Amino acid sequence: MTIRERMPSLVRCSFALAAACLLVPLIILQPRQLGASKKEKPCGLISGTVWSPDDRELPGVKVKIRSAQDKKLHWETQSNRRGEFWQYVPVCGADYIVSADPKGYKSPDGKRLQPAEVTVHVEMREHAQTGLHLKY
Repeated sequence: MTIRERMPSLVRCSFALAAACLLVPLIILQPRQLGASKKEKPCGLISGTVWSPDDRELPGVKVKIRSAQDKKLHWETQSNRRGEFWQYVPVCGADYIVSADPKGYKSPDGKRLQPAEVTVHVEMREHAQTGLHLKY
């Protein structure tokens, strides 16, 4: 058998090997699950965008998430360069309070931005999206 005859099988094997190298880490090594311990698997995902009063995305704003029934803060994250944030949450069928703390941000007039807060409900394997619109 010549190389040309074996070439299609070599190409198929190399594609299969490349696919296995890409998929095995995704299947075996689960990505770090933010907001959930090893015992708790994430039930849903809360994501959103932090907006300024003039409807621009705000990067670097602290976003705090807690269960509506608790007063204790559970998760804290920060908006990325596009003003977006996301957090996995472990409890299904629960309400969560999502708040943005714009400490350090001021308007060109020198006015301080006021914190924003919304309530988000997360059901089983749900991706809940929200927006936090800050005001002066």
